[in-house]
Amino acid sequence: MKFRSLSLLSAALSAALVLVVPTVHAQQPPAPPAPIPAPILSAQKLFIANGGMDAFSLQAFEELGLNGAAPYNTLYATVNSWNKYQLVSSPSDADLVLEIRFTAPFSGGNGERSWDFQRILANTTWQFQTEVKIYDEKTHFLLWTLTQPVRPANLKGTWMKNISSANATLAGDLKSLLSATAAPAATTP
Repeated sequence: MKFRSLSLLSAALSAALVLVVPTVHAQQPPAPPAPIPAPILSAQKLFIANGGMDAFSLQAFEELGLNGAAPYNTLYATVNSWNKYQLVSSPSDADLVLEIRFTAPFSGGNGERSWDFQRILANTTWQFQTEVKIYDEKTHFLLWTLTQPVRPANLKGTWMKNISSANATLAGDLKSLLSATAAPAATTP
């Protein structure tokens, strides 16, 4: 009988803890966001570098009739249109170096060994993406990376639209990051 009472008491305590622990945890304020590196927040001069693209992406761009420098040209024109940053012609004159790169990392496959572009696209074994890496010019240290996937498509026009859309989204993310303000310092009670 004593064992049964202890068992019931243990079950009751366990049930009470299950109800109390989430309530206690839910009452804690969320952790503040991690700070954005100071060089990003204070940048006035930017150098935009063309990080190029991998061989598969270059082949895809050629078959779509696009110039391999298109992501670089698009980002340069977009950032220049913001009229907020001075775009400089040498990394040593910049506060930040932005490197844009277009790639198609392998994301799985069906075992085919063919390098036929249309067949690979149809099987979506590659995930095209565009990315911007942000480096501090003074330390040459990587501060941030923004990546935007490109939605797959079957038609050339749709591919071109999806590439343009990914580049626009990436530029918007970059603008938001560069326009961020420093988070207020956390206070302790």
